[in-house]
Amino acid sequence: MSTNHIRPWRNIYRRPSRKIRVGRVEVGGDAPISVQTMTNTLTTDVKATIEQVNRCAEAGADIVRISVPDEESSAALKQIIPHVEVPIVADIHFHYKRAIESAEAGAACLRINPGNIGDEKRVREVIRAARDHGCSIRIGVNAGSLEKDLLEKYGEPCPEAMVESGLDHIKILQDNDFHEFKISCKASDVFLAAAAYQALADATDAPIHLGITEAGGLMSGTIKSAIGLGNLLWMGIGDTIRVSLSADPVEEVKVGYEILKSLGLRHRGVNIISCPSCARQGFDVIRTVATLEQRLAHIKTPMSLSIIGCVVNGPGEALMTDVGFTGGGAGSGMVYLAGKQDHKMDNDRMVDHIVELVEKRAAQIEAEREAAARAAE
Repeated sequence: MSTNHIRPWRNIYRRPSRKIRVGRVEVGGDAPISVQTMTNTLTTDVKATIEQVNRCAEAGADIVRISVPDEESSAALKQIIPHVEVPIVADIHFHYKRAIESAEAGAACLRINPGNIGDEKRVREVIRAARDHGCSIRIGVNAGSLEKDLLEKYGEPCPEAMVESGLDHIKILQDNDFHEFKISCKASDVFLAAAAYQALADATDAPIHLGITEAGGLMSGTIKSAIGLGNLLWMGIGDTIRVSLSADPVEEVKVGYEILKSLGLRHRGVNIISCPSCARQGFDVIRTVATLEQRLAHIKTPMSLSIIGCVVNGPGEALMTDVGFTGGGAGSGMVYLAGKQDHKMDNDRMVDHIVELVEKRAAQIEAEREAAARAAE
């Protein structure tokens, strides 16, 4: 239940950018901000990689990147791509021939790192392969692997060096009349990455791929990414994001969506609004929310659910959600539907009942959406 249209202070005005395609996914312009992740299986383990890509797709990944470090991996890529549901970005470092092989294997995008892909002649070969096979390209600048001449010029990785690296490679692509590209300038330092991205956003209209690289484990990396990516997205910078965690790639997808949902930029699945719990709670909030998160993970329809332990904030939060439950006394609480009190429910039956209500509401929203689409035809 969105009220952004009457609350301008909640609006984010996205930076204008060109629109490109990564396979069937649009990136930039007015396209939704897409969520990416990267496999951590051995690419040569075709079965495991296919399984992981499809798990990420089920979690909501729009695009998945796969590392192609050697010729055996590019051969495996050709076996993987026909069996996955999302566009694949081939991650290329050091050897430009892997990019050519990946394009031939059916990759939707080639990620090249200016700091280690080689000279302009090699880049032109990659451009030719991308054009011949309908691939886009991501220029992936990284503070940890900048070109030696830029490090000598600036003395250390800095925003100016990162942006110069990116713009130099944009020029190579544009000089070769290739415009289906996006760009990133990642760093593990939040301040460095944010400064580089802000300068890059002013210098080009190319779609921007956001990321705080090597952010850390699930907890620390989530916080670091939320701060770095969240602030840039709030400024309107970013057309596609990847959260880099030392964790299951599915977790990266979940965190990516949570960051976008918190800013009202993208919605998928059930957004649970819940209190931290205290002595006033009428039921075990923490255990209930953990159970509901698990049991409602299959819902893809955007909707909201409030689970509040007592009547201090419960009724107010329920006003803004599709379904709500507020703890009361004597072992029961109040169920809210579309912001209004509807009926009481015993705490011991509450979880099953809420799952049923959410599933019913999700089906109703989808039916309304389909009816609207038919009416518009």
